[in-house]
Amino acid sequence: MGVPDADGQGPPDGLPGLPPEWGRVVVPDDASALADEARQVRRELRRDPRPAPRPGPVRIGLPALALLVSVLVTLAGLAAVTWPRSNRSGAPTVLPRTTATPLAVGPLPALDLVGGDDTPVPLRSLLPAMIILVDACTCADQVGTAAAAAPAGVTVVTVTEGRSAGPATVPGVRPLGDPAGGLRSYLHLVAHPGTAAALLVDRQGTLVRLVPELGPATDYRDDLVRLGG
Repeated sequence: MGVPDADGQGPPDGLPGLPPEWGRVVVPDDASALADEARQVRRELRRDPRPAPRPGPVRIGLPALALLVSVLVTLAGLAAVTWPRSNRSGAPTVLPRTTATPLAVGPLPALDLVGGDDTPVPLRSLLPAMIILVDACTCADQVGTAAAAAPAGVTVVTVTEGRSAGPATVPGVRPLGDPAGGLRSYLHLVAHPGTAAALLVDRQGTLVRLVPELGPATDYRDDLVRLGG
């Protein structure tokens, strides 16, 4: 069935020279005659799988490394900005429930509030004062506690946003109105329903303490006493 070369042993015409140690090579006329040999080769290949290549070390390119360093520097800067620090700048002290934006530092603006008879009342004429914002809650019990804790010389007022001063619900406390909502606007202070916020302001008109949610007098008594000193 095979086709030998011209001398009966070498390769047929058109085939390259083969090593002599291979012996006589016979090329069958029908390729199906090699089916058994093909199956044997496939079995040997299945029994000798090549090992999977090992993953090499991960290499980070220069652009990726620069991006990683930038992210780390940014995170470090954010941590430094938001890390709590002691209050040494004279900014007002804030008790629980702070506002979402920073509070104004320094003297309060020269606002005019409105009395019960619609007459203007300059804010600075009330100082030193504890100003309680009651437009979100009358909170009569807390206002009464603050009035009882206030030393002589410290004015306690309640302020309602709008032209109406509101009724006098606590003896010794002066109700006033804030027509333009100037106090809350200046302090970026949002009204929370059911709570009253309080501002402790010294004789120079500087906000020394903000109490976003008025509670027990022990929270602010020391600062309130210092206002009258």
